Amino acid sequence: MNLLSVKQLTKLYNGQEVVTNLSFDLQKGECLGLVGESGCGKSTLARCLLRLENIDSGSIFFKDEAIENLRHRQLIPFRKDMQIVFQNPTAALNPKLKIKDSLLDPYIQYRSDLALRHFSFTSKEQFVLQLLDAVGLPASLAGRYPHELSGGQRQRVTIARSISIEPELIILDEPTASLDVISQAEVLTLLTELRQNLKLSYLFISHDLAAVKQLSQRIMVMKKGIIVDQFPCAELFDDQRHNYTKELISIF
Repeated sequence: MNLLSVKQLTKLYNGQEVVTNLSFDLQKGECLGLVGESGCGKSTLARCLLRLENIDSGSIFFKDEAIENLRHRQLIPFRKDMQIVFQNPTAALNPKLKIKDSLLDPYIQYRSDLALRHFSFTSKEQFVLQLLDAVGLPASLAGRYPHELSGGQRQRVTIARSISIEPELIILDEPTASLDVISQAEVLTLLTELRQNLKLSYLFISHDLAAVKQLSQRIMVMKKGIIVDQFPCAELFDDQRHNYTKELISIF
């Protein structure tokens, strides 16, 4: 069953195509990897899917509903079900809010539309502790500010915030790029566990083919705004791979 379907999506900046005639499907429960060099249009695609930017042509279907023309309040239930984890957790967290307040913000914003399946709590404080535990962070961090946490801890907080309203799809936009090697491995393991435990779907965007291979069931390869290759992970090293895919393989 397709959770997300993109049909012939094109996005222009200043008259230049940065995403060109792009089509793909993401199935419910899977992690679909999107790999390509920096500047190839991956993050632009993410912003278009989240409706943070309008597309110039094409269609985006989420749960069989066309969303490319939704406006304002029409986007509220959609955004509850599609969340994002950004590359830079420091920029993603309000430096003036304690961690507990950052974690509660999505719940407060969407609570009238929520029917949580995986979290059960009698107070907001208990909810915060459950979220921290879900991403392997101690309860003692709830009252701290972002600058008091390590980079890996901050990224875990942004992941906890993204799962707090139990979305169906999370777009992971280079979630490990700003982390050290040990934190990268830990976050990838965490994301795998969360996908299985919470029945999540991921679009995992990265320039790191090794990380994409570890997390994903299928991989798309993007070059200059165009999807040049799509395949199951098991077929990564097949001879029929696109030449650009082979270039990426040679350096990972």
